Amino acid sequence: MTQTTRLVGIALAVLGLGSYWGTGRTSVTALIPAFFGVALIALAWVAARGDAARRHAMHVAMLVALVGIAGTASRLLPGLFGGTLDVTRPAVLAQITTVLLLAWYLSKGIQSFREARRNRA
Repeated sequence: MTQTTRLVGIALAVLGLGSYWGTGRTSVTALIPAFFGVALIALAWVAARGDAARRHAMHVAMLVALVGIAGTASRLLPGLFGGTLDVTRPAVLAQITTVLLLAWYLSKGIQSFREARRNRA
């Protein structure tokens, strides 16, 4: 799971930087996926230090993913339900990509936690 965390973190960092540079560096909010990515990369680094650190770091990483999903989806849902979501805008595409990537990561993390619990029992 540590490697998956690192890869998702790198993907989010690239997405955030690409969004920022791709939109002409007009808004720092385009870097939000990168902030989540850097946090996940740091947690993957902590997790690589040992078993005790890995357990705690992966739980925090799941919390980061959950907060990222909630925060990003809260920006998408009003437009989605109001029928005003413009999926051709780069910011909206970056938000959708962030939510999907973090949701996939969170599901993989939950599966990993369940498997670890079964293996301990």
